[in-house]
Amino acid sequence: MAKILIRAKDLCAGYGERIVLKRANFAIAEGDFVCVVGANGAGKSTLIKAILGLIKPKAGAIELAKDLKRSELGYMPQDTQFETDFPASVTEIVRTGALGRMGLRPFYGTAERKAASDCLRMLKIGKLAQRNFAELSGGQRQKVLLARALMASRRVLFLDEPSNNLDYKSKADFYALLKRLNAEEGLTIVMITHDVDVHDLIGNKVLALRDEDLWLGETAKYLEVIHEHC
Repeated sequence: MAKILIRAKDLCAGYGERIVLKRANFAIAEGDFVCVVGANGAGKSTLIKAILGLIKPKAGAIELAKDLKRSELGYMPQDTQFETDFPASVTEIVRTGALGRMGLRPFYGTAERKAASDCLRMLKIGKLAQRNFAELSGGQRQKVLLARALMASRRVLFLDEPSNNLDYKSKADFYALLKRLNAEEGLTIVMITHDVDVHDLIGNKVLALRDEDLWLGETAKYLEVIHEHC
């Protein structure tokens, strides 16, 4: 039986007085590739932010495995702080993924420099290392930002609609990369995606948020359920 890495117990989360998630209960196991789906406003991003500790739960709790720290969770948000004209090299962007675990140390060390090179090589974009981030295509930028997220964690990665604004080929290449990282590197992935195209459901499980209800199960079962209600 796969090890449980993340468990939500009666999790309630939201902003101000507004509760978006109500009494969510689920568990994410090591090696899972979970696609989070639901309509706009269903609470997909809120859920991930609560797990990451970016917002405080209104009630309930998020439990992590004893050997997993929040600072070790990789995160690729939908909107990044890097504008398209940001004057930095690919390597510089990727190295910033290590900032969360460096504490007060102001400079990157040998370990961070090597890890950045390893991440670029793992994603097969080492040739972009010295390129200016602003000069890259949309697909290349997403791979660079994925490498940045991998700098924070080689175990668990959260992605918020990473295929937005990608053309069909770039999206297909990016999804193939994620599936390889999950299958070959053992990376546990939780990815928010659109609930409109079954081709986006590339993981082994689906976490569906609908009408304040939550459903987590195998992707094949989810497709059966939505087919029955079409």
